[in-house]
Amino acid sequence: MNSFFLLFIGIPVLEIFLLIKIGGKIGALNTISLIFLTAFVGIYFARVQGIKTIKSGMINLYQNKTPIFEIVSGASIAIAALLLIIPGFFTDAIGFFLLIPITRKILISLLIKKNKNNKVNETLDGEIIEDKKDEL
Repeated sequence: MNSFFLLFIGIPVLEIFLLIKIGGKIGALNTISLIFLTAFVGIYFARVQGIKTIKSGMINLYQNKTPIFEIVSGASIAIAALLLIIPGFFTDAIGFFLLIPITRKILISLLIKKNKNNKVNETLDGEIIEDKKDEL
């Protein structure tokens, strides 16, 4: 089965399951309040981390360094903010996981290692042949 399809169906089912279980333990009003609280706190921290990442990227640009880590970190912060806006506890947990700088560094280093191992250097030889057409 397609993994996108499983995520598209599985994550909402997991979110509904968690909302029902947690709502049964702490109550419906407390569950709704907790969802809004995690969204507001998460967006605030995403904003703070985003500003720090932009400043770090600007410092790297001034030092003539390529801000690759800052670009990937900024993308992960944007994904974290999106996950924190979506109501639910599972997406909030993943969003907060992406906001923590230490876990973000670990995740980015794992992605870089994976991409370095998959990269194959193949050189393609080619020849450019110019067709000379009748010019008008």
